[in-house]
Amino acid sequence: MLAQVDLHIHSKYSSDGDLSPQEIILLAQEKKLKAISIADHDSVAAYPEALEQAEGTEVEIIPNVELTTLYDDREFHLLLPFADWKHPTLLNFIRRVHEARMEEAKERIKKLQELGFDINYEETIKKSSPSPPLGVVIARRLLEKDSARNDFRLTKYFEAGNIKFAPYLFYEDYFRPGKPAYVPKKIVSILEVLSRAAEFGAAPVLAHPGADFELATFDDLKKLKDYGLVGLEVFSTYHDEKMTDLYLDMAKRLDLVPTAGSDFHGRIKPHVPFGCVRDGDYSMVEALRQRTKRL
Repeated sequence: MLAQVDLHIHSKYSSDGDLSPQEIILLAQEKKLKAISIADHDSVAAYPEALEQAEGTEVEIIPNVELTTLYDDREFHLLLPFADWKHPTLLNFIRRVHEARMEEAKERIKKLQELGFDINYEETIKKSSPSPPLGVVIARRLLEKDSARNDFRLTKYFEAGNIKFAPYLFYEDYFRPGKPAYVPKKIVSILEVLSRAAEFGAAPVLAHPGADFELATFDDLKKLKDYGLVGLEVFSTYHDEKMTDLYLDMAKRLDLVPTAGSDFHGRIKPHVPFGCVRDGDYSMVEALRQRTKRL
C-alpha cells in the first residue's frame, strides 16, 4: 500500500472547524497518514502550532491555506500547499479576504434580521472569532438559539432526516444566488493570487472543482494553469466516481498534479469522517514539491 496523505483538513482555526492541530495530528497517527495539510479557510492561524505539535512524530505537516477567491463570478477555493505562511504577500491576501468576508457576514446577518430571524451580528462574530463566520456557521448559530424551534420557517431543519445537515440546508435555502439573504461576492481574484503564488512558494491546487458552486470546466482549468495552477483536487468528498474520473482525465490532459483531500471539518460535516479519502499517496506531495517556485 502506498503511503497515505490527506491534503485538505480543517482545524478549529476555521470558523466551521472543531479540532485543534494536536487532535488532528493524533488522528493522523491513528490513521497512519504519512503527510497531512491543515488548510483552514482564509487563515494560517494553525501555524506554527501544527508544525510544533508534529515534531517527533512520523506525520509530515505541509503548511497550507484554503483561500476564498473569485473567478468568472464564481467562488473558487484555492489551496496553497507549501506556502510560506509568514510571507507578507500571502498575509495581505488573507487580510483582504478576511475583510471582504466580514462585510459579507454583516450583510447576510442584516438580511436575515430584515426577514425577522433572531440573530445578532456581534454575538455571531464573537463565537467565530478570529475567523469570519461563513454562511454555514451563521446558519448554525441561528439554529442553535432556543427561539429557532419556535419559528415555523425553521421547522424543516429540525426534522430527523435533516438535522445533521441543517446548516447546509439553510445555506441552500437562504444564501445561494437568488435566495432571500444572498450577498454578492467581493473577494480577491483567483488570477491575481495565482500570478503571485511564486512569491510565497506555494504550489496552487484548485479545491473540489466539482463542488456545485465551482463546477470548473476544462477551459476554466486551462486558463487557471496559464496563470500558475499546478494541481487539482481530484479525490474529494465532493466528487462521486463519475466526477472523480472526469477531473482525473482533465488533470492528466493539462498536466496538473491530481491530489486527494477529505475537506474534514468535524461536527458541521458529519458525513466526512477523518481520513475517509483513501486515494492519496505521498507521490502527490513529491510532485507538488517539485512544482513549487519561489521568487
